[in-house]
Amino acid sequence: MIIFRYLTREILLTMAAVAGVLLLVIMGSRFIRYFSNAAEGEIPADILGTLMLLHLPGFMELILPLAFFLGILLAYGQLYLNSEITVLVACGTSPNRLLQVSLVPATLVAVLVGACSLWLTPAGALQTETLLEEQRSRVDFTTLGPGRFQEFGSGRTAYTEGFSEEGDEMRGVFISERQRRSDGTPESVVTRAEAGHQAVDDETGSRFLVLTDGERYSVEPGRQVAERLEFETYAVRLSRAESLRELDSAELASTAALLGDDSPAARAQLQWRLGMPLMVFILTLLAMPLSRVNPRQGRFAKLLPAIFLFVAYLSLLLAALDAIGRGSLPAAVGMWPIHGGFLALGLWLMARAQRRGMSG
Repeated sequence: MIIFRYLTREILLTMAAVAGVLLLVIMGSRFIRYFSNAAEGEIPADILGTLMLLHLPGFMELILPLAFFLGILLAYGQLYLNSEITVLVACGTSPNRLLQVSLVPATLVAVLVGACSLWLTPAGALQTETLLEEQRSRVDFTTLGPGRFQEFGSGRTAYTEGFSEEGDEMRGVFISERQRRSDGTPESVVTRAEAGHQAVDDETGSRFLVLTDGERYSVEPGRQVAERLEFETYAVRLSRAESLRELDSAELASTAALLGDDSPAARAQLQWRLGMPLMVFILTLLAMPLSRVNPRQGRFAKLLPAIFLFVAYLSLLLAALDAIGRGSLPAAVGMWPIHGGFLALGLWLMARAQRRGMSG
């Protein structure tokens, strides 16, 4: 029991350290991407935290199997360096017993990965796409930053000096846009107003920017005459009422919905989600013999080949996912031969390690 707790603790602590580093790198990369979009006015800055939280299950679905795989390699590699495996084998601990001990934390990790792949990841992806689609369907001045010229939809460039304390009204508004007259003649229109706020027509659902106390200038290229219009209130149509794009991708569907869908994309997505927890157990089987290192080689001797093996495994699954979705690979065959091949490789490596002796 003491040995069991010791080995489990070493594996999980190493896995947590690796997962933390990988998650920090991946989350940081995605955050920089979203932050750039927010800086360009494409999405509001106040939804960045929500987007990152919704992406977390998808990141963990891929990070946890790799982190656990590396956790076993590094934890058992250290045991080999310290000759602790030699002592355990001398005390009657067989390779199969070590595998049984490793399968306990593997089961915990597989449950977490299964929760992500079967439930949390598709739910988070659907919420993410819904949120982004709502932002795309709204031409909203909440994405504007005060004191900056920014694209404002439909070829408009907008500038505002600032916002009211409530944040629902712009102060010192400038809008430049290109449009055509009724006869097709192009013209440039510049609008300046003291203030502006957003309004929605209750009947049509169209969105307007209502400007107050300003002037509007229309200039036709090649003409030395400009039209000037003073107004107390002027409404600029931002967008027409449109229904959101239907989000019917298999990646966004729930697992229950995929079970009743016979399309190739749904079959591919279902096999991917079911295969991720299975991948954890196969990686455990592969990691056990690969963790065996010579003390003179160091604990990282087989780390690079092991990473290449994981990348090959994941790449083949992704290729199969695409092939099944396109219909070029029968769903009945699917990803199972890939899992079976790596399972056979793991069994062969375990049998080879038993013949050579875990401490040899």
